[in-house]
Amino acid sequence: MKKMILSTLLASTLLLTACEAADSEETLETENNETSQDSEVTNQEETTDSSDEETDELEEDVEEEADVAESIEYLYEVSDNLAYINVIDGKEANKQVALLTFDDGPNGHTLKIAQSLAEKDAPAIFFVNSMYLEDDEGKAILTEVHEMGFTIGNHTHTHASLPSISEEKQTEEIITTNDLVEEIIGIRPRFFRAPFGQNTDHSKQVVLDEGMALMNWTYGYDWEDAYRDPEALTDIMINTNLLVPGSNLLMHDREWTAKAVPAIIDGLRDNDFELLDPDLILSNELESEDVSE
Repeated sequence: MKKMILSTLLASTLLLTACEAADSEETLETENNETSQDSEVTNQEETTDSSDEETDELEEDVEEEADVAESIEYLYEVSDNLAYINVIDGKEANKQVALLTFDDGPNGHTLKIAQSLAEKDAPAIFFVNSMYLEDDEGKAILTEVHEMGFTIGNHTHTHASLPSISEEKQTEEIITTNDLVEEIIGIRPRFFRAPFGQNTDHSKQVVLDEGMALMNWTYGYDWEDAYRDPEALTDIMINTNLLVPGSNLLMHDREWTAKAVPAIIDGLRDNDFELLDPDLILSNELESEDVSE
């Protein structure tokens, strides 16, 4: 009888111990699951916070650029014939200026040109063809040029001759470029240069609706056979009779041009020309109203 009681007690004890172990395992598993879930939630929250911070930083950068643009006093405007940069009537500013502009990038020599300009603290406008902005390399180049402080202009998407295509295509060429530039650097171009300088009534209206200023050029030579040499190009760019106060100098994304840029900058300054900051140039009618007030 005593053996039976002892056996019963022993079995009960073993059963209770097994139950407690099972409960402990369930509790531990539940705690582990809860910890894992908490960790996942925390990671998700951290990822969301990081994404939000990046978005906020980008928005802050764009807002800062907009604030800077609003605080600038425009002193210059494009001439009626689109070839020169003039001091706005009633404004006091240096007339002995020259504007540097580079077309057909971003391409193989854009960064070298931009770096040479930056080293000499020389401002410029890069008029881009947005067909070069459809891959990562083009986007990276544009971003770097913009972050170096240079102005980005619109030179259409494919460098098409605007009079030779439909009005619908003209609109597409211009708007596509503005959209791609804005997508990459956060701001839309303020200046437009038509390929070959060929504007149409329709393209002029699209440019106006987009708030841009039309701009052609005073002179350029780097596409001519005689000036596909750095020394020859430098000489003509700084010694031509076409170089006058307010001249708009046209150059392109070319190897010989990239090599000539430092000497061209030095030559212009030696001739007492100030290299004009594009930020000081008026770009649309809304800004004109602000200036006149």
